[in-house]
Amino acid sequence: MAVARNLASIDPQPPILGPGHDYGTLTDKVSEIVDVKPHPRVWFFFAALGALLLLVFLNSVGYLLAKGTGIWGINVPVAWGWAIINFVWWIGIGHAGTLISAILLLLNQNWRTSINRFAEAMTLFAVACAGMFPLLHMGRPWLFYFILPYPNTMALWPQFRSPLVWDVFAISTYATVSLLFWYTGLVPDLATMRDRAKNRIAKVIFGLFSLGWRGSAVHWHRYETAYLLLAGISTPLVVSVHSVVSFDFSVGIIPGWHTTIFPPYFVAGAVYAGFAMVLTLAIPLRKWYHLEDLITMKHIDNMAKVMLVTGLVVFYGYLTEVFFAWYSANTFEKYMMFENRMTGYYAPAYWALIFCNGLMPQFLWFKRVRFNLPFLFFICMVVSVGMWLERYVIVVTSLSQDFLPSSWGIYHGTIWDIATFVGTIGLFTFLFFMFVRYVPMIAMFELKMLLYDQKHKAKAHAK
Repeated sequence: MAVARNLASIDPQPPILGPGHDYGTLTDKVSEIVDVKPHPRVWFFFAALGALLLLVFLNSVGYLLAKGTGIWGINVPVAWGWAIINFVWWIGIGHAGTLISAILLLLNQNWRTSINRFAEAMTLFAVACAGMFPLLHMGRPWLFYFILPYPNTMALWPQFRSPLVWDVFAISTYATVSLLFWYTGLVPDLATMRDRAKNRIAKVIFGLFSLGWRGSAVHWHRYETAYLLLAGISTPLVVSVHSVVSFDFSVGIIPGWHTTIFPPYFVAGAVYAGFAMVLTLAIPLRKWYHLEDLITMKHIDNMAKVMLVTGLVVFYGYLTEVFFAWYSANTFEKYMMFENRMTGYYAPAYWALIFCNGLMPQFLWFKRVRFNLPFLFFICMVVSVGMWLERYVIVVTSLSQDFLPSSWGIYHGTIWDIATFVGTIGLFTFLFFMFVRYVPMIAMFELKMLLYDQKHKAKAHAK
C-alpha cells in the first residue's frame, strides 16, 4: 500500500497496476483463471453461443460448396459483395493486437502489459475469420493454390500485377509473424502453468509448448532478443498490410476508389476498429474475472483516447473524399459522392456510417464518458457497426453505379451472406473463449516486471 501511495504522489492518474500485489499474487490471479478458479456461467453461455454460430457457418459453407456463389447476392455489376466487405472488416479488427504488442513495446509504453496477450489472440482469430472470405469468394476454394507462385509443369504463374495476389502475400505474412510473436510471448507463462499443473495431461501439454523453458539467464537473453526482433518485423506490417488491402480498391479506376487517401485512411480505420473491439472484449472480461486491478481505468482511458485520435483521422478521410470529388471537377466522381452516396439509394448507409464513425466518438473528448464503462462499451459497438458500414458503402455504391448506366444495378446481401458473416462471428467467439479458458490471457511475467519497476520508482521517489 505504501508503494501505491508513493506512486500516487508521483502521478495522480489512475495506476496501471492495482495496489496490494506481489509476485505471488499476480501469478495466482492470472493462472487461477485457467487451472483453479471455476469459470463464470457467462463463459459457458458465450462458448455455447459461439459453437452454435460456428455450426451456422459450417452449414453455410457446405451449402455454398454444393450450390456455388450464386446463393450470395453478388451480381453484375456488384461482383464484390459481403465477402470482400467482411474480409476487410475482419482484417481491420486484427490490427489493434499487433499495434498494442509491437509498436507500444518499441515505444516503451508500460500500459500495454495487461491487454497485449488477449489483443494478440484477437488478432489471430480475426485474421482466421478474414481469410475465409477470399477463399470462399473464389467459388472453388480447393484451387486456392493457383494464386501461389509454385513451380508447375504448365509454367503458370499468378498475375503479380493483381492486388488480390498482393493480398495473399500480405495476409499470409501478417498471420505468420503475428502467430510467432504471440507464441514467443507466451513461452515463459506456459512454463509457469507447467510448473503449477496438478493434472498429468495438462503438465505434459504445457511442458511441450513451453519448449523446455527454465528461466535461466540464457533463456531470458534469447527470449528478449527474439521478442524485440519480432516486434521490429511486426511494426511495419501494421502499416503495410492494410495499405495493401486498400490497394484492392485504389489501383482501380472505379469512381470513389481511385484516390490516394485510401492507404492512410484504411490503416487509421483498422486501428480504430481494432481498439473498439479490444475495449468490447476488455470491459466485460475485467468484470467477469474481477480483473479491475490488472486492467485498470488507465488502460480503458488510454484505449479510448487512441480511438478518439484514430476516429478523427477517419472522419478527416471522409471529408477529404468529399473535397476530392468536388475539387477534381470529375463528372463521375461528383456523381458518385453527391448523387449516389449522399442522396442516392444507399444514402441511409452512408449517413449511418457518418453518425457511427464521425459523430458518436466525439463523446470521447469527455473524461466522464471515457470512465463510464456501459456508455463506452456502447460507443465501441456503434463504431464496429460503423466500420462495417464504411466498407459496405465503399464497395457497393461505387460498383452499383459506375461509368455505364446500362449496367447499373441494385445490390442486396442474401440470407446466406448474413449466415456466413454471423457464422464467422461465432468462430471468433468460440476461439476467443477457448483461449480464455485454456491459456493465460494476461502476460504474468510482464506484470511482474511492471511491479518491479513500480517498486523501484517508489523507492527512488522516497529518497
